[in-house]
Amino acid sequence: MSNANTQPTGGEEEIDYLELDQMIEKEFNNDKENLIMILQAIQRRYNYIPRPALSYVSEKLSIPYSRIYEVSTFYSTFSLEPRGRNIISICTGTACHVRGADRIKEHIETSLNIRDGGTTEDKRYTLESVRCIGCCSLGPVVKINEDMHGRIATDEIKNVLNQYE
Repeated sequence: MSNANTQPTGGEEEIDYLELDQMIEKEFNNDKENLIMILQAIQRRYNYIPRPALSYVSEKLSIPYSRIYEVSTFYSTFSLEPRGRNIISICTGTACHVRGADRIKEHIETSLNIRDGGTTEDKRYTLESVRCIGCCSLGPVVKINEDMHGRIATDEIKNVLNQYE
């Protein structure tokens, strides 16, 4: 059900334009220079950046839509597609790769029936390979949301994933 302040995005999520107004005005003072931080805040709220939010930010800050789209697609931390509630980042950097990151990734893909970059049908998990998480001595490393799981083995994955059900 929509009201005057919300509109469907084409998916199950609705955009609350009043909330966006408050965020842009109060947290970021309507300042164009805060575009990246505004996009980060929108992504924190929706777990991705809905395309109608890009249009709204474009109008609100008088920034061409093409510029906002360019920024939101340039940085790999932004997603324009709905993601799962739990973001699984598997480090595939050299140290983790050498210690078996590919086996861990394959095990997660099989366990969740998704591929790298995919989201489970129930929107519980999204799997993303990343180049380096920055804790090479703990490899292989899997980060789920903000939680780090270092020196992880394939036989531990099921128990780790169960923590996020």
